[in-house]
Order: sequence, then C-alpha cells, then structure tokens
Amino acid sequence: MTQGQVYKIHSDFYYVYFGGQISECKLREVLKKTKQSVYVGDFVEFDSGAITKVLPRKNYIPRPSVANVDRVIIISSVKEPDLNFSQLNRYISFSKYYGIEAVLCFNKNDLSVDDKIIEKVFSIYEPLGYDILFTSALENLGIEDFKELLEGKTSVLCGSSGVGKSSLINAVSGLNLRTGEVSEKTQRGTHTTRHCEIITLNENTRIVDTPGFSNLKFDFILPHELDKLFPEIYKFRKDCKFQNCLHINETGCAVKENISEIDETRYESYLEFVTEAKEYKEKVKYHGVKVETVHKKNNDEIAVKISSRKRQSARNTLKQNIYKDIIDNEEFD
Repeated sequence: MTQGQVYKIHSDFYYVYFGGQISECKLREVLKKTKQSVYVGDFVEFDSGAITKVLPRKNYIPRPSVANVDRVIIISSVKEPDLNFSQLNRYISFSKYYGIEAVLCFNKNDLSVDDKIIEKVFSIYEPLGYDILFTSALENLGIEDFKELLEGKTSVLCGSSGVGKSSLINAVSGLNLRTGEVSEKTQRGTHTTRHCEIITLNENTRIVDTPGFSNLKFDFILPHELDKLFPEIYKFRKDCKFQNCLHINETGCAVKENISEIDETRYESYLEFVTEAKEYKEKVKYHGVKVETVHKKNNDEIAVKISSRKRQSARNTLKQNIYKDIIDNEEFD
C-alpha cells in the first residue's frame, strides 16, 4: 500500500502526489458507500489507482474543501472590486471557527488613490492581532513580502473572484495561470480557477489555489456562539447581565455599553451572521436537523445501514425459520 497526498481533484479523479510522482486515482467503492469525504491536502493510502483509506487530518475547511494547511491567506482587493468588509469578516470568522491562522492580504494596492482605506484596515485588524500585507501583482509591489509570508508553509488562498489570487501566484511562482477581468457593471470577477489545487513553490513551501466564492453562510451554528468569533465583542460578554445575551438590544448588555470600542463594520457583520444563525436555530427548533440516511456510525466507523423495511423483512424471515424448525422437530419426534 502506497501513501501520498491529494494535490488536485477534478471530476471523479484524484491526483495523488508521492515520491516525486503523480498517480491518477479513483475512490474505492467502499469509501463512496461510507460517504468518506476526500479533500485536497488529504494524506491517503492507495493501491492500483484506487484510494483505499484517508489518513487522519490535522485540520480542514469544508469550503474551500482543503485539509492539512498551516494558514489561510485571505485575499481582498483594495479596488476593482471595492473592498468588502462584510465579506472579509466572513472569511476571517470562518477561519477562526475552524481554528486555522488567518493572514490578511490586500491586493491591487496600485489602484488606490485614497490612503483612508489603508488606515481603516490597520485600525480595525491590527489590534486584533492579524498580520496585514498590501500588494500589487501588476506593479510587483509587496511581492517579496508575500514570498516571505509563504516560505516554509502550506497556505490556502481564499477570496472572492477577481481579487487577484491567480495574479499573485503567477508573481511568486513564475507560472502563467489564467486571470480574469472584473465587470465594470457588477464589480465582480469571473471564475478563472475551477478547482482546488496544490502548487509547489519549493520543497517546503506550497500554495493551495482555490476558486473564488462568496456565499458562505453561518447556517450551522447557534446565535449565542457567534460572539466567540469576534474577540473585540467576546471580551465584554462576561459582564453582560444575561448569559445568553446576543448583544443586540438586551438589558444590561456590556457589549452595547462599550459599542464605541467596536468598529462599526465588524459589529454590522456580527449582526448579519447572527441573523443567519437564528434561521438555523429555527430550523433545529421546529424541524430538527436529523436526516434519514442509509449509513450509520459505530466506533468512528461508517457502515451501510439496513432500512427499516429490510430489517422487518429479515425479522419475519427469522421468525418463519424458527417456527419451521419447531414444526420439523415436532414431526421428527
């Protein structure tokens, strides 16, 4: 059995890197039946072109679907498209939820003629402890700092379409990945990267390139858990009158009493995410989230589950066989 790492997934094919070689693999049927997910970055065992086992992960992010990374580098554009603080806070919060270090990179700095946006970025995110980098792939500004940031790590780049992820990769790797233009009408970029892929810069440095996306939602978490993703909000939580305070309009809310210390765009993002989480809470409360599946989990192993109809059929057959044995024994006696 050979071990390797999945560096690209395209259609139903998994490209596994091992010992300087690449093997094109399919997922073994038993893994499909057990609904085993396989992400770019997963270490796997494979044999004769079939992945047979996914090895334990140190971390993962479901979107983009990557595993075993050292950090997330969130790429935003200063202009074209304009910097979207709500989207940026969304990426930051997702990274924090999954426990992966985030670094903030603001590209297309050559297009900015207003230093106020740069000052605002530093005033919001530097006190929160985030490393901040401004770059311009077009004019080669900040590229050496970007290379230094990548060195010795496996970094996943994420951000909306059109912010310049492919351009930055081209600048540090010498590759010629396809790049796209930003629509003047919608201020949105086109998807030039179609799938996640690991790009090796040197023996110890790798980038995971990902497609641009924007529709992340906090529809998997309860509202009262969201303030943990905003340290400037969470630090006041202990002083709130009510333990389940959502910091919106509750009596005795320490967050609202100190709202001047919290940036407006960050608090607006928090409220936006709370609304999404409330929808999830309602779903759990009135409809539940249990989904009937054809699989069951026992001792961390997933197995095919027999349907209730088939279980009843099996019981009936068992009873019939028992009665038949009894009758046969009576006739024999």
